[in-house]
Amino acid sequence: MPTDSPRAVVPLTPTGQPAPTQSFYEAVGGEDTFERLVTAFYAQVADDPVMRPMYPEEDLRPAARRLKMFLEQYWGGPHTYSEERGHPRLRMRHAPFVIGERERDAWLKCMRTAMDEVALPAEYDKVMWEYMKRAADFMRNA
Repeated sequence: MPTDSPRAVVPLTPTGQPAPTQSFYEAVGGEDTFERLVTAFYAQVADDPVMRPMYPEEDLRPAARRLKMFLEQYWGGPHTYSEERGHPRLRMRHAPFVIGERERDAWLKCMRTAMDEVALPAEYDKVMWEYMKRAADFMRNA
């Protein structure tokens, strides 16, 4: 999964000075939005017959916290994920699990439902969904 954050183009003021910018993370509502997204996602995972077996922990809260930290960092928020866990190394972290088209599609179904629940403005939803599709496909190892 690509781990480079989206790069913001810095707009200039009429005097040529950099204008204040807002990260994607801030633009979509910051921590509250990512908390809602991850909560909605794991509510789907908990009942999904393909996804749930891929989470060995009985309690999904630690996995939810890790995903939230990763997404926040990726989209321009706090760097808590790297501070606590180091480089994401997502393919390595997911290597113990067989992830084929079926698993990718189940993950995307859960994420799409979560994103629909959060209901980002269309322009942000499109950008995030394109990333989610690329990331899910990148994680395939079977």
